[in-house]
Amino acid sequence: MKIQSVLRFLMTAAVVVAAAFLGHALWRHYMYAPWTRDGRVRADVIQIAPDVAGLVTEVPVRDNQIVRKGDLLMRIDPERYSNAVAQAKANLVAAEANARAAGANINAALAAAAARKAEFQMRQEQSDRRQKLGDLIALEDRTDAVSTANSARASWQQAQAGGNQADAARAQALAAVEQAQVTLDLATLNLARTEVRAPVDGYVTNLDVRVGDYAATGSPRLALIDSHSYYIYGYFEETKLPHLRVGDPVKIRLMSGGVLLDGRIVGVARGITDADNPTGNDLLANVNPTFNWVRLAQRVPVRIAIDTERMPEGTLLAAGMTASIEVQQR
Repeated sequence: MKIQSVLRFLMTAAVVVAAAFLGHALWRHYMYAPWTRDGRVRADVIQIAPDVAGLVTEVPVRDNQIVRKGDLLMRIDPERYSNAVAQAKANLVAAEANARAAGANINAALAAAAARKAEFQMRQEQSDRRQKLGDLIALEDRTDAVSTANSARASWQQAQAGGNQADAARAQALAAVEQAQVTLDLATLNLARTEVRAPVDGYVTNLDVRVGDYAATGSPRLALIDSHSYYIYGYFEETKLPHLRVGDPVKIRLMSGGVLLDGRIVGVARGITDADNPTGNDLLANVNPTFNWVRLAQRVPVRIAIDTERMPEGTLLAAGMTASIEVQQR
């Protein structure tokens, strides 16, 4: 009987020790092992909005359709913008004609100034010769020669001023040509922007535009999910972060069908919102005066790249799907 009692005690003790050891191992695995069931599939979402306003005349895509970069998503009525291009072209032609006329005017002004200069030089030489002859000619003739030279000088200076004015008019005309060209470029760009095209390969989502709708500039009408941008965000407890390293391989199991994917850690978030310590109205910390003895570990986002080359064929990924993540420590 005594031996049986000892055996029963030893067996009971062994079971208790094994249970305690197993419980401790499970607790450490749950608390510190680098895994989480809180994983989310995410992707880059592009809000598609027209760059010009107008009536929608064509919507060649359907909701949830896959499109390629450059595919037409919707078309804005181009008539008003075509008229703007035509008007801008006409204004450019008129500005160029004015610039040519201004160039001709400055050539004429320069020629006139050159003629006035030559006449002044001739009159000045005549006046100088008469002054050198002294009393050999009448005083009145010498005075008339000086007056004629001064008059020729004034005419030359006036022609020079006219040339400067013509040069300023030409500069103004050339500036008008540049302005007309910019207006034409803008009108051409607006006409091109009446066709809203896909900036990336992706899936049309939440299509909210129909033929006949009025599309306002900058108002999103559909979302485009970049088909090459899917990744996983795993929300790991802070107690598990010391066991994570950038580059660690990761096993991802989607809740959708239990599909197993491979990936690797590419980054760890460096900050999350502190809900218990908001900023007050005076920009000072609004510290909560209470403290809970039982604290839950904060969850920190960890970005995981999906190995698309080893993804099972036919795998469906949708932003917002959930997944379990297990990090394979190196």
